[in-house]
Amino acid sequence: MHALRLREALTWTGRPRTDVVSANPTATASARSSQISVSDAYSYVDVALRLTAIALLLRPMGPWFVRPAILAAAVVVLIVPRALRHPLVWGGVSLLIAIRIADDWPLADNHIYLLCYWSLAIALALRTSHAPRTLAFTSRWLVGFAFACAVLWKALLSPDFLDGRFFRVTLLTDPRFDAVAQLVGGLSQAQLDGNREALVPLPNGAELRDPSVVHEPVRLRALASISTFGILALETIVALSMMAPTTRIFEMLRHATLLSFCGITYAFAPVAGFGWLLLVMGLTQLAPRQVWLGRAYIAMFLAVLFYGEVHWAELALDLVR
Repeated sequence: MHALRLREALTWTGRPRTDVVSANPTATASARSSQISVSDAYSYVDVALRLTAIALLLRPMGPWFVRPAILAAAVVVLIVPRALRHPLVWGGVSLLIAIRIADDWPLADNHIYLLCYWSLAIALALRTSHAPRTLAFTSRWLVGFAFACAVLWKALLSPDFLDGRFFRVTLLTDPRFDAVAQLVGGLSQAQLDGNREALVPLPNGAELRDPSVVHEPVRLRALASISTFGILALETIVALSMMAPTTRIFEMLRHATLLSFCGITYAFAPVAGFGWLLLVMGLTQLAPRQVWLGRAYIAMFLAVLFYGEVHWAELALDLVR
């Protein structure tokens, strides 16, 4: 007996024995399974939170008394593991973005308002007992309502959108679309310059003796029409599928149309921050088993980054000249 106690004393190191079988193996397996399931549930949420922080760093915003704090919070989220899921950090980010909106009221871009709501949604979800499920539900309805408002504005409240005037004028007057108007629309640089001169507003009551001719090739009108009704159709499908009951068909339709919308729209529209925000909200709606969809969202995030930093239309235009 004394020899046995001496051997146990010599083999004790102050650490748990790994060679001892648990008295309740079922409980041990259940605890491990619970830990794994919780980790899996947070997998895409953690990726989405990190991508949100990266988006904040890539597109700094706000006046001097807000911008450094937003950037600092984004850095902390990326390098401090506990800060990633800390509700106070995300609540602070939401407050800082709200201050940025108030400072520029009411001229802030639409996606800045959505980013404020999203940051607040993260903070509130992280205080619940099952944050991934709460955030998935919230992100789905945020995206659904955002697209529903876009459809309402385009289809009912803005007659100049449905008749194609919005895109026709934008393609002719916005310098950011010069390359697209030439590459796809068939305009020359000289025609673009002439169109801008012809569309300069005149003082009230004034008329030109010899008004300039506005050049609108058939290809440009076709591009404007396709953009008008294509975007409206995609936004309608995204809004309806996001707000519809969750079934396998609607779930796949949500992700397919949201990814398509971001892939098409932000190849032309220079608003990468909006695209990133929509993608991270779509990412939080994924289950751990949806690996390929997760990869598709991350790849699209990088594609939008590419669109924003590489002027592909200008490069393509140089190649065809």
